[in-house]
Amino acid sequence: MFQIPDNVSKYDNVFDVLKERGFIEQTTHEDEIREMLGKEKIRFYIGFDPTADCLHIGHFMQVIIMMWMQKFGHTPIVLIGGGTAMVGDPSGRTDMRQMMTQETIQQNCAEFKKLFDQFIDFDPDFVYNGQGKTALPKDGKAACVNNATWLLPLNYVEFIRDIGRHFSVNSMLRAECFKQRLEKGLSFLEFNYMLMQSYDFMIMSRDLDCKMQFGGNDQWSNILFGVDLIRRELQKSAYGMTFSLLTTSEGKKMGKTQKGALWLNAAKTSPYDFYQYWRNVEDADVNKCLRMLTFLPMDEVNRLSALKDAEINTAKEVLAFEVTKLVHGEEEATKAQNAARALFAGGGNMDNVPSTTFEASAFEGEGMGVVALMAEVKLVPSRSEGFRTIQQGGLTIDGEKITDTKFMVTLDMFKDGKLLLKKGKKSFHQIILK
Repeated sequence: MFQIPDNVSKYDNVFDVLKERGFIEQTTHEDEIREMLGKEKIRFYIGFDPTADCLHIGHFMQVIIMMWMQKFGHTPIVLIGGGTAMVGDPSGRTDMRQMMTQETIQQNCAEFKKLFDQFIDFDPDFVYNGQGKTALPKDGKAACVNNATWLLPLNYVEFIRDIGRHFSVNSMLRAECFKQRLEKGLSFLEFNYMLMQSYDFMIMSRDLDCKMQFGGNDQWSNILFGVDLIRRELQKSAYGMTFSLLTTSEGKKMGKTQKGALWLNAAKTSPYDFYQYWRNVEDADVNKCLRMLTFLPMDEVNRLSALKDAEINTAKEVLAFEVTKLVHGEEEATKAQNAARALFAGGGNMDNVPSTTFEASAFEGEGMGVVALMAEVKLVPSRSEGFRTIQQGGLTIDGEKITDTKFMVTLDMFKDGKLLLKKGKKSFHQIILK
């Protein structure tokens, strides 16, 4: 499990650390929260709906927040939304999420927990059954809970009577998470999501003495309603904080590639592709990425991001290495860096370049169509994209530009059983014969 180095910040209050690194966007009670985080060791929670079988880089911002909080002695509660995923969060969406079976959701929950174990130190003895007060996790050790435990057994009439009475429909309709959906249509199913997430916060407060909920900026409305529900139902104080979403200097979400989302699982996004994403960020985004996605001291962050012209590539290499090391380990980060240098700088070890192995027979006779090959190794997301790449002059094989969309890759083209495809300036894939 990755450990944040000591003395990485001059501050001894995690609030100041998060502020310094540019995470904090909104707070319910800024002065009270800062004082509380400086004087107490609190329990806080962040929710993750298992809408896929893997965490992506957007989730990773929240993971880093939990790592910072735990470093300073606070106790993370990781809430995996096995119950709320049955409904789907409308926040930040222009359409309704695809419905999943309960079996798929539970499988996704299990995959999420495996990834959390890489970054968060959990109390192995903690178990929560969702039925009320329970033994608390050891101080500083994280807890993992699944809201399916308390949401799925709910009696709907009792829930609406006891919890729904605290929610004003007028106030809910003014919430940012619903506004953009009203024109295209918001299902009643999704309208329930805010009640369910607020109820989650209430359960965490009631049974685990959880004092804060954290989330992305798109969760602000949901957090506010949860804070209000706790005040009304439990007569307790609760607090909320939201963080910047990981966006480029142009306001676009980071983590989207031609192949889809930037996943934290090596089987879905290879360490090389992961490394290359960060190596190729825009100059204007280097500072933000170093601040938010690495644990380098701020003096080093500022020094690196102040580099100009060609020297900024040094900062991008450090960024790519540090983030890849954090997610995939130092060995894989080193391999990815060597592969990138082999391709772009003419040095390093080509063994670590992304590759696919084929039987030699696949290229005998007439061979294999180059568009089919590109799609097979996922150098392009589809054959139509492969055709466009060639038509636009974006494909080379071992340095030779391919202009014929019907070009056939044959056995005699391989040198020492290897052949290198290059798409554009930055995407490579090596074909290796068995």
